[in-house]
Amino acid sequence: MSYKDFTSHDPASPGGAYLSRRNLLRAATLAAPVALLASTASAATPVTAPPDGNPSKAALVTGSSRGIGATTAKRLAQDGYAVTINYLNNRDLAQQVVREITDMGGKAIYVQADVSDSEAVRRLFDAHQEAFGSLNVVVANAGIQRLGTFAQMSDADYNRLIDVNMKGCFHTLREASRRVVDGGRIMALSSGTVTMRPPTYGAYAASKAAVDVFVNILAKELAGRMISVNAIAPGTTNTTLFTDGKTAEQIAGFARQTPHQRLGEPQDIAKVVSILASERGAWISGQVVNANGGLT
Repeated sequence: MSYKDFTSHDPASPGGAYLSRRNLLRAATLAAPVALLASTASAATPVTAPPDGNPSKAALVTGSSRGIGATTAKRLAQDGYAVTINYLNNRDLAQQVVREITDMGGKAIYVQADVSDSEAVRRLFDAHQEAFGSLNVVVANAGIQRLGTFAQMSDADYNRLIDVNMKGCFHTLREASRRVVDGGRIMALSSGTVTMRPPTYGAYAASKAAVDVFVNILAKELAGRMISVNAIAPGTTNTTLFTDGKTAEQIAGFARQTPHQRLGEPQDIAKVVSILASERGAWISGQVVNANGGLT
């Protein structure tokens, strides 16, 4: 990768060139994932790529270092997509997802970005396109959960929910609308709590209700480009986002509420993403797909 795009000239400096603070940060963001791609791809099963070195199709999944996001990224890789893994804090987990994808012959990079920061999201998309060129599928998966009654909910927890789940999704969908190729797919993760509305989930469910509105309107705004835009609303799913803070008895109780008598698994949601990303899902757009095993 060349750094010439990030270098500006300064005749007064000893070397005649310098990296501005903003461009230096951008260069570092892009350099790390591309370097990882080069180092890990050599150990993986060879992958046939077009003459320009870029894969024929590529996907970006936010919040994909663990849980539903990681499983979704690996599923898309199995479907033939080069994948950008996004993480906030846990670089080791993001690296592990990349290793798993490259070990099975796929292509992947990891990029750190806080989706609540619109500039960080732009850099994330820049890094993806620097590495892979095309962008066919975006999955806005990044999200957090803070639970509490209205009386208990703190300003800090409420604001962070809105920043990540609502603003973060908006930032991601906005960039996706500008960069996904015609005929591509845009998806976002909603939640079954939007319709179930259990106590203590008020702020969380409201932050996810915005996602349902976003995808419906964006699907209409992209008319003529053949881009399908949808939300996926999981029910009780076996991830730390759901299980943390709950007893084994509480978790078993939730499992019994579904006709299948079990929690959903991340693979259940990833399969839905795979279908919507394929040609089979082209006619589904502007919808909220309730992937919850019959819970609602």
